[in-house]
Amino acid sequence: MRGQGVSHLSRLELQILGDNTKMGWGLLAPIRSQTVSRSLLYNRRLPHSSFTPYFFQHFQPPSGLTLPSETMAKDMTLLWGSGSPPCWRVMIALEEKNLKGYNHKLLSFDKKEHKSEEVMKMNPRGQLPAFKHGDKVLNESYAACLYLENQFKSQGNKLIPDCPAELAMMYQRMLEGLTLHQKMIDVIACYWKVPEEKRPSSAGEWSSESLTTEIKLWEGYLQKTSGGFLAGKTFSLADVCVYPTIFTIFRFRLCEERYPKLAAYYNRLKDRPSIKASWPPTWLENPRGEDIMKDI
Repeated sequence: MRGQGVSHLSRLELQILGDNTKMGWGLLAPIRSQTVSRSLLYNRRLPHSSFTPYFFQHFQPPSGLTLPSETMAKDMTLLWGSGSPPCWRVMIALEEKNLKGYNHKLLSFDKKEHKSEEVMKMNPRGQLPAFKHGDKVLNESYAACLYLENQFKSQGNKLIPDCPAELAMMYQRMLEGLTLHQKMIDVIACYWKVPEEKRPSSAGEWSSESLTTEIKLWEGYLQKTSGGFLAGKTFSLADVCVYPTIFTIFRFRLCEERYPKLAAYYNRLKDRPSIKASWPPTWLENPRGEDIMKDI
């Protein structure tokens, strides 16, 4: 952006980018909690609304059977904001694990709803996402994604590879993704938060140079990795966590010709069902961002 100051929308979008996280059974399986008895399970007089959440937290399905995805997600709540890569990570993970029907609420960063009492009760930092499953609260997006995969291993798509080499690479790329995300934020902040006439040229040059070096690393990773995904041949938590950042960088006009492997990855995953189903609604209305990354 050029000229005097920074628009309210630009400040807002920077904040969005940076804010981080029935019983149909005829069989009785073992109960993890000793406080739930067989007689309690068959007590039809027990109020369903109070019983169901407790039951599904402690009920172990019989081998070979799974609970309906909508039932498993019934006790989940996600508070989220559109256009936030951390929020998008959690939503992709929920889709990949086929956890349909979870409670969710789209909040407005513009109206500062992420600082509301409702959010502060779950996340005292007033950031999104805020995710809750039963009495367990996970406000860091990486933590929520890891939790969902480990808690629902047999549900939906497997997101942690069995191969030790791919497993190691998955964790490495996941954590490296945090560096990529921060360097992206540094460049956007340089353009949005500081008026051009007050912007230190050295800081801007450092931020852009640092991000350029980082993106070249990721281009190199995809050149060396067979299979087309960040950790190898299968879509994993590395892709869940890092793709929203890569998409955001291209949305701000990173040159696809300059980074062909990264661009191919970005374009291929756009059609993945979990990504299409969780697409940020504000990006549907405004698909392209400013050309901040065009010279990176």
